[in-house]
Amino acid sequence: MLIPRAVAVVVDGRRALVIKRYLRRESAAACAMCGNARTSGCPGHHYAVLPGGHVEDGESAEDAAVRELAEETTLRARIDRLLWTGRHNGRPASYFLMADVAGAAVLSGSEAQEHSPDNSFELLWASADEFERLNLHPADIRAPLARLLGR
Repeated sequence: MLIPRAVAVVVDGRRALVIKRYLRRESAAACAMCGNARTSGCPGHHYAVLPGGHVEDGESAEDAAVRELAEETTLRARIDRLLWTGRHNGRPASYFLMADVAGAAVLSGSEAQEHSPDNSFELLWASADEFERLNLHPADIRAPLARLLGR
């Protein structure tokens, strides 16, 4: 069974909060980004994601999005509304627009603890014209997120 993913969409004007990543695993088989690559080693991947993570047993997707946002960025917020659903590395994903965001975005939680040369995390505010260069993942969220930021 695939564990659902809950995602927090935090907007500041025409920018969205993303986590810029670099990930390199010891083998392609251990790397979600390599997928079914037929190489033995993972070459490393530069990409960005929106804050979020797995929905725990007995937890709603809404609660998971709020929790993950706080754990990863120290930001506190509430759900405004569900923006869209999709897939993230084959897992079902729910994307929620956050409202009443409070605090300053600071990398925290396991992302801060696991930060290393082969597994790096950096919070940044990105505009829609940066999504491709940042390799915002999954790619199918770029267009709806750009439309949201264009309003």
